[in-house]
Amino acid sequence: MTDDPTTYKHKDQEGVADRPLERKAVIRIRDVRKSFGDNHVLNGFDMDLYEGENLVVMGKSGSGKSVMIKCLVGLMLPDSGYIEVMGKEIATLDRHTLDELRSDIGFLFQGSALYDSMTVRENLEFPLRRHKEKLGTPSDTTALVMEALENVGLGRTIDLMPAELSGGMKRRIALARTLILKPKIILYDEPTSGLDPITAKEIIELMRNIQIKYNTSSLIITHDVDCARVIADRMVLLVDGINYAEGSYTELSQSTDPKVEAFFKK
Repeated sequence: MTDDPTTYKHKDQEGVADRPLERKAVIRIRDVRKSFGDNHVLNGFDMDLYEGENLVVMGKSGSGKSVMIKCLVGLMLPDSGYIEVMGKEIATLDRHTLDELRSDIGFLFQGSALYDSMTVRENLEFPLRRHKEKLGTPSDTTALVMEALENVGLGRTIDLMPAELSGGMKRRIALARTLILKPKIILYDEPTSGLDPITAKEIIELMRNIQIKYNTSSLIITHDVDCARVIADRMVLLVDGINYAEGSYTELSQSTDPKVEAFFKK
């Protein structure tokens, strides 16, 4: 990819955007299609996520972002196409192997999805019980829980209930719960949605720090242009069910294509 802001490629151009050959793709999606009756949501979607990369996917509501994520983790089967995660083709995996693979994929849900009846400690212990094969069964989980909480700056909250936390704190605790399994890939679903600007900025900075510390590969679904500007190494714009355009924030934000411009207009 050159510095020329006009060099990003559309899906209907030959090939896709130039990429450094030495980078390892941890997710590969090729020509994925998914329809619900006459509603053609994904129409040949392509995407790569590289090791250690922050990739932002933007699309309008109903554009297929959530469907793409569900197909990616095996919660939904595409009608056709190829999806590979860390060298394994999703469509060929049995339930046990798929569960093992999912333990290496962290998912930060839009609404945090904490269990209201559990303390912060119990919320973080839950994935440890769910994935015993990965980390074993530690006799005392306190060290693992505290490490995850300290990573998000909330060690003091270990015995609090979710109702005692602010929205931003809940988002941090949800990220700590994701980190406790030390995932290689993190999927963020609207990580700054519903947060005030100051808290959103703190969450973005936390995401950057996590990526640097653990060299995670992150796929970030967001409508927040400011979030994309700060966090994205590369962006994919999902339009009409395809990866319509991709490139850096600077490249895409300087485009004169009306479909691309629409994402960046205030």
